[in-house]
Amino acid sequence: MRFVFRYSFVFILLFLLPTIGAAAWWTSVDRPVSWRNANWASSGLFLDQSDKGQAAIYIMAARTGGFKGAFSVHSWIVIKHRDQDQYDRYDKVGWGNPVRKNHRAADAYWYSNMPMIVTKISGEEAERLIPKVENAIAAYRFSNAGDYKIWPGPNSNTFVAEVLRNVPELNTTLPPNAVGKDYLGDGTWFMRTENNSDTFINFGGYIGIAYGRTVGFELQFLGQTIGFDIQKPAIKLPAFGRLELS
Repeated sequence: MRFVFRYSFVFILLFLLPTIGAAAWWTSVDRPVSWRNANWASSGLFLDQSDKGQAAIYIMAARTGGFKGAFSVHSWIVIKHRDQDQYDRYDKVGWGNPVRKNHRAADAYWYSNMPMIVTKISGEEAERLIPKVENAIAAYRFSNAGDYKIWPGPNSNTFVAEVLRNVPELNTTLPPNAVGKDYLGDGTWFMRTENNSDTFINFGGYIGIAYGRTVGFELQFLGQTIGFDIQKPAIKLPAFGRLELS
């Protein structure tokens, strides 16, 4: 019994300390008091991307708003077809029809927070994968009005994570502080990618484990993740995100 208590305490501490640290840091960050005061304009990030004349897929993320920004990012998908100037943005939101297309600029700030490119695929590989990504978006299970829950999911990160699981050729995973990415659905606790590269075991978005070539190794607790990435060497920390080792 003492053994169980000791390791349970260590497990909780591993998640609690980074979360408290992130909360303390976030209180010192200058941020808008509400969504009305936030900057939602284009960040200009895509001006530096050389995508002219070729297809591209972006997985994007940015810190979310309010105090929850201390603990989580919001993520979305951007697609650009070959010989098309426009970038099409897809993300899930908590109002109206959940999965939105182009409701913001593809590289827009999110609650005044600068977006980051989680991964980018371009050229022939992107052209090959775009139909698969679009099919996964269209087939998303929680795409009806009301199919949104901030925590533990399904939320914006649940949407992007499911597309990534259904198109494993994208060979990427969301940041460890993308709260909701681990939610597999009510009654679903086990999932494996079709190419068997990664395995996901999670109970209601509250506690779980993931392992494989793409995700590395993850322990998941109350929407946060701790673990490591082997493919792109990094330590995964709750609330803070990735600590790159390469």
